[in-house]
Amino acid sequence: MNKTIQLAILALLLNGPVAFAASHDHHEKKPEAPAAAEYKYKTPKLNRAQFDQLLAKPEQLTIIDVRRPDELTAKGGFPVYLSIQASEIENSLGFIPKDRSIVTVSNHAGRAGAAADLLASKGFKVVGAVGAQNYEEEGGKLAKIVPPEPKK
Repeated sequence: MNKTIQLAILALLLNGPVAFAASHDHHEKKPEAPAAAEYKYKTPKLNRAQFDQLLAKPEQLTIIDVRRPDELTAKGGFPVYLSIQASEIENSLGFIPKDRSIVTVSNHAGRAGAAADLLASKGFKVVGAVGAQNYEEEGGKLAKIVPPEPKK
Protein backbone atom coordinates (compact mmCIF):
# COMPACT_ATOMS: atom_id res chain seq x y z
CA MET A 1 0.00 0.00 0.00
CA ASN A 2 1.32 3.36 -0.80
CA LYS A 3 2.16 5.74 2.06
CA THR A 4 -0.50 8.30 1.10
CA ILE A 5 -3.28 5.74 1.33
CA GLN A 6 -1.93 4.43 4.64
CA LEU A 7 -1.87 7.97 6.07
CA ALA A 8 -5.40 8.63 4.82
CA ILE A 9 -6.71 5.43 6.46
CA LEU A 10 -4.86 6.25 9.69
CA ALA A 11 -6.32 9.77 9.67
CA LEU A 12 -9.84 8.38 9.18
CA LEU A 13 -9.38 5.88 11.97
CA LEU A 14 -8.06 8.51 14.38
CA ASN A 15 -10.74 11.08 13.50
CA GLY A 16 -13.65 8.62 13.71
CA PRO A 17 -13.95 8.69 17.52
CA VAL A 18 -13.55 12.48 17.55
CA ALA A 19 -16.30 12.91 14.98
CA PHE A 20 -18.52 10.51 16.93
CA ALA A 21 -17.87 12.35 20.17
CA ALA A 22 -18.62 15.69 18.54
CA SER A 23 -21.97 14.44 17.33
CA HIS A 24 -22.91 13.00 20.73
CA ASP A 25 -25.24 15.17 22.83
CA HIS A 26 -23.26 16.08 25.94
CA HIS A 27 -26.18 17.94 27.44
CA GLU A 28 -28.31 14.94 28.21
CA LYS A 29 -31.18 15.59 30.56
CA LYS A 30 -30.55 14.44 34.07
CA PRO A 31 -32.93 11.78 35.20
CA GLU A 32 -35.92 13.36 36.87
CA ALA A 33 -36.40 12.93 40.58
CA PRO A 34 -38.69 10.06 41.35
CA ALA A 35 -42.31 11.15 41.45
CA ALA A 36 -43.76 11.49 44.90
CA ALA A 37 -45.60 8.41 45.98
CA GLU A 38 -49.33 8.60 45.46
CA TYR A 39 -51.18 9.61 48.62
CA LYS A 40 -53.40 6.64 49.49
CA TYR A 41 -54.75 7.34 52.96
CA LYS A 42 -58.27 8.03 54.26
CA THR A 43 -57.12 11.13 56.13
CA PRO A 44 -57.18 14.22 53.89
CA LYS A 45 -53.83 15.57 52.73
CA LEU A 46 -53.82 19.28 53.57
CA ASN A 47 -52.37 22.02 51.40
CA ARG A 48 -50.82 25.18 52.79
CA ALA A 49 -54.05 27.22 52.85
CA GLN A 50 -55.97 24.47 54.64
CA PHE A 51 -53.22 24.00 57.22
CA ASP A 52 -52.84 27.77 57.75
CA GLN A 53 -56.58 27.94 58.60
CA LEU A 54 -56.06 25.32 61.30
CA LEU A 55 -52.93 27.07 62.59
CA ALA A 56 -55.02 30.21 63.14
CA LYS A 57 -56.67 28.44 66.11
CA PRO A 58 -53.71 26.88 67.95
CA GLU A 59 -55.71 26.26 71.14
CA GLN A 60 -57.82 23.72 69.23
CA LEU A 61 -54.95 21.96 67.45
CA THR A 62 -52.29 19.37 68.19
CA ILE A 63 -49.58 18.88 65.59
CA ILE A 64 -47.79 15.54 65.68
CA ASP A 65 -44.57 15.41 63.67
CA VAL A 66 -43.71 11.78 62.88
CA ARG A 67 -40.28 12.47 61.35
CA ARG A 68 -36.92 11.53 62.82
CA PRO A 69 -35.04 14.25 64.76
CA ASP A 70 -32.39 14.52 62.01
CA GLU A 71 -35.13 15.29 59.47
CA LEU A 72 -36.54 18.01 61.70
CA THR A 73 -33.17 19.72 62.05
CA ALA A 74 -32.28 19.33 58.36
CA LYS A 75 -35.59 20.43 56.85
CA GLY A 76 -37.36 22.42 59.57
CA GLY A 77 -40.79 22.12 61.05
CA PHE A 78 -43.54 23.99 62.79
CA PRO A 79 -43.03 26.05 65.96
CA VAL A 80 -45.07 23.84 68.32
CA TYR A 81 -45.62 20.10 67.90
CA LEU A 82 -45.40 16.72 69.56
CA SER A 83 -42.47 14.78 68.16
CA ILE A 84 -43.46 11.13 67.97
CA GLN A 85 -41.71 9.05 65.33
CA ALA A 86 -44.02 7.07 63.08
CA SER A 87 -42.89 3.74 64.55
CA GLU A 88 -43.79 4.93 68.08
CA ILE A 89 -47.31 6.31 67.48
CA GLU A 90 -49.16 3.29 68.81
CA ASN A 91 -46.96 3.16 71.95
CA SER A 92 -47.59 6.88 72.60
CA LEU A 93 -51.40 7.04 72.42
CA GLY A 94 -51.66 7.93 76.13
CA PHE A 95 -49.69 11.16 75.57
CA ILE A 96 -51.87 12.47 72.75
CA PRO A 97 -54.81 14.70 73.74
CA LYS A 98 -58.21 13.46 72.57
CA ASP A 99 -59.97 16.82 72.99
CA ARG A 100 -58.13 18.60 70.16
CA SER A 101 -58.04 18.34 66.40
CA ILE A 102 -54.91 16.54 65.23
CA VAL A 103 -52.74 17.15 62.18
CA THR A 104 -49.86 14.79 61.49
CA VAL A 105 -46.69 15.94 59.71
CA SER A 106 -43.97 14.22 57.69
CA ASN A 107 -41.85 15.40 54.75
CA HIS A 108 -44.38 14.71 51.97
CA ALA A 109 -47.36 13.48 54.06
CA GLY A 110 -46.82 9.75 53.39
CA ARG A 111 -45.88 8.72 56.91
CA ALA A 112 -48.19 11.43 58.24
CA GLY A 113 -51.13 9.90 56.37
CA ALA A 114 -50.40 6.44 57.75
CA ALA A 115 -50.06 7.80 61.31
CA ALA A 116 -53.25 9.86 60.92
CA ASP A 117 -55.23 6.84 59.76
CA LEU A 118 -53.95 4.85 62.74
CA LEU A 119 -54.90 7.64 65.16
CA ALA A 120 -58.36 7.99 63.60
CA SER A 121 -58.91 4.25 63.99
CA LYS A 122 -58.12 4.67 67.72
CA GLY A 123 -60.77 7.36 68.17
CA PHE A 124 -58.70 10.53 67.82
CA LYS A 125 -60.13 13.57 66.02
CA VAL A 126 -57.73 13.69 63.08
CA VAL A 127 -58.39 16.49 60.60
CA GLY A 128 -55.52 15.99 58.18
CA ALA A 129 -51.95 15.19 57.26
CA VAL A 130 -49.44 17.64 55.84
CA GLY A 131 -46.02 17.40 54.23
CA ALA A 132 -43.62 19.96 55.69
CA GLN A 133 -41.67 20.14 52.43
CA ASN A 134 -44.90 20.47 50.42
CA TYR A 135 -45.97 23.28 52.76
CA GLU A 136 -42.67 25.08 52.19
CA GLU A 137 -42.88 24.55 48.40
CA GLU A 138 -46.30 26.24 48.51
CA GLY A 139 -44.77 29.33 50.15
CA GLY A 140 -45.15 28.42 53.82
CA LYS A 141 -42.36 29.14 56.30
CA LEU A 142 -40.83 26.40 58.40
CA ALA A 143 -39.01 26.98 61.67
CA LYS A 144 -35.41 25.84 61.41
CA ILE A 145 -33.98 24.09 64.43
CA VAL A 146 -30.30 24.61 65.03
CA PRO A 147 -28.78 21.86 67.16
CA PRO A 148 -26.49 23.06 69.94
CA GLU A 149 -22.75 22.83 69.45
CA PRO A 150 -21.19 19.80 71.17
CA LYS A 151 -19.56 20.57 74.50
CA LYS A 152 -15.77 20.44 74.44
